[in-house]
Amino acid sequence: MKEKKPRKILMSLIVILIILIISAFVYFGLTGFSIGLSKVDPLPEQVNLGLDLTGGVYAVYQADQADMEAGLFGAKIDATMGALRNRLDAKGFTEATVVAQGSDRIRVEVPINDTTEMRDPSKILAFIGEPALLEFLDSSGETAIKGDLVEKAGVSTQSNEYGITEYVVMLEFNGEGAAIFEELTGAAYAEYVATNGAGGSIPITLDGAVISDPQVREGAIGGGEAVISGDFTSETASDLAIQIESGALPLVLQEIEVRSINASLGEDALSQSIFAGFIGICILFLFMIVYYRLPGIVACIALSVYLFIVVFLLAAIPAIQLTLPGIAGIILGIGMAVDANVIIFERFKEELALGKTLRSSLNSGFSKALRTIIDSNVTTFIAAAVIAFLGVGTVKGFGYTLMISIVTSMFTALVVTRLLLKFIIYLKIKNRKLYTIRKQAEELEAKGGE
Repeated sequence: MKEKKPRKILMSLIVILIILIISAFVYFGLTGFSIGLSKVDPLPEQVNLGLDLTGGVYAVYQADQADMEAGLFGAKIDATMGALRNRLDAKGFTEATVVAQGSDRIRVEVPINDTTEMRDPSKILAFIGEPALLEFLDSSGETAIKGDLVEKAGVSTQSNEYGITEYVVMLEFNGEGAAIFEELTGAAYAEYVATNGAGGSIPITLDGAVISDPQVREGAIGGGEAVISGDFTSETASDLAIQIESGALPLVLQEIEVRSINASLGEDALSQSIFAGFIGICILFLFMIVYYRLPGIVACIALSVYLFIVVFLLAAIPAIQLTLPGIAGIILGIGMAVDANVIIFERFKEELALGKTLRSSLNSGFSKALRTIIDSNVTTFIAAAVIAFLGVGTVKGFGYTLMISIVTSMFTALVVTRLLLKFIIYLKIKNRKLYTIRKQAEELEAKGGE
């Protein structure tokens, strides 16, 4: 007996230590912490929220079938998505999503939050959807240089002829564009001299509209650089530079669906969803503890670990955005985690009813429940994977979060729950009333089970 007591104390300390470590991870993960000058934000704040939770705008574009070329339409769709992605990233919409929808449609979702520079949905859609076809025309009005020869575009300032500082767009051509531009400006300067300053201009057009018509008064311009001046503000000059640098869209897009969501509506939806989920989890925890007693407490700890891991994975994988359907996927995962625990505990009680010891009942119960749990979770995982990879819009968020939830729920049920129950049984807690409701415990004691 003296040899077993130190072991029992040691196992008790291990169980307490594990619970404290889990509690510390959950607490600091949810609240954040600081180490010196380094600060780690709370995990929920690191999760990328979808459009329906933050507010924003989404649009669905359909490609003009007249632009389709045999064997190249798919490549043009990909190139168009890349151009839209570049424009959004350059404007600071790094959390926006651009995905193909069907074979000829593109869906763009742009969340709008406190850090967003451009918040007007109509301006956002106009900015990302405009073709931005830049052209330099020669003296006969023919296109000499197109925007695809521009290697770099940026914003700068310079003083005009009146000494007023204005915003301009600086262009840098590639090798081919630089050679053509030097030849074009040389011809324009010759015309300027021949007409005594009446000609020699190079009209610069954007989508067919003249945005600048500068004259060449100092000879051919080498070096492959040019300046577009006009009535620009800092924002309009920046937008033009981004559109030029990203290039003209390979396809003509027709806007077929637009929807904007107010940011306050998104915040309300998130807070209400969290509150509803919290109430549901509290009721669930209460039921598990009342009905399953000590195993129920273990299940509550395992579910807390489940929630922490899910939030951690959502924060660690930037490509996944949390949406309202995604929250539904997490809640469904909670249900599956509870279902796995219920199956395990019921098998455990069945083995106890046969008169087996606690340890034997636990091992046998897990063994019999394992196949049922794996079968049910694998089939649901397959369905979630199909939704995630073939679905569109917020439905994909449901699929991704459900996949994460299924894997996590299996881990917590088969590893965390089992490990904690084993430690408790090693502590020689034999009172059957702690493992089941009183009536069932009395029946077990009447059978003489240990």
